[in-house]
This record gives sequence, structure tokens and C-alpha cells, in this order.
Amino acid sequence: MKNLITRRILKTSKYSLQGLLSAWKSEEAFRIEVILLLVLLPAAFFIGKSAVEICLLIMSLFIVLIVELLNTGLEKAIDRISMDINHISGFVKDVGSAAVAISLIQALVVWAVIYFTNR
Repeated sequence: MKNLITRRILKTSKYSLQGLLSAWKSEEAFRIEVILLLVLLPAAFFIGKSAVEICLLIMSLFIVLIVELLNTGLEKAIDRISMDINHISGFVKDVGSAAVAISLIQALVVWAVIYFTNR
């Protein structure tokens, strides 16, 4: 049982790492967001005054990456189906892009609220 769990964790970790590397190589937006996370992650410990605030700051950064990865998956799936212009494909891509924009806005709001209430 322990060997099965270990194999499963290693296998899924390998796929996750492949996904992160693929996104890094193919998506400029993902690279920018990862760099922002690396810059802002240490800042969260200085801006947040409590463990909850620090967690909120950090979680808001990871939500942006999660949404970007899901959007990238949607876009790649749509492109695999067809590169022809189609209103449904465009709709899906637009909605995915909107989700990324909203995740960025929520991160900005979280950071701004915590920053300005702790001044």
C-alpha cells in the first residue's frame, strides 16, 4: 500500500511538473505572473500583520496562477479542436481571459486593502 501511494505521488508530481514547465515555456503571461509571485511572496511577510493577512496575500497570488493555468488548458484544448474562427471557441477563450482578469483584480484588491489598512 505504501509503495502504491509513493508511486502515485511520484507519478502525479511528474505530470504536474511537466504542466508547469509547459506553461512556463509557452505562456508569457504565466512567466510574468510567476515572476510577480516570486517578487511579491517575500513582501507578503512585511505587509501582512497577522498570519491570516499573510495567507490572504499569498493565496491571492496563487489564485492568479491557478486561473492562468486553467485558461491555458482551455485555450490549448480549443486550439486542438480547430484553429478555424468560431464564435463558441472565441467565447470560451474570452471567458477564460476574463477569469484571469478577475483573478488579477481580486489579488490587487486584497493587496491594496491589507496594505492601506496596515499603514
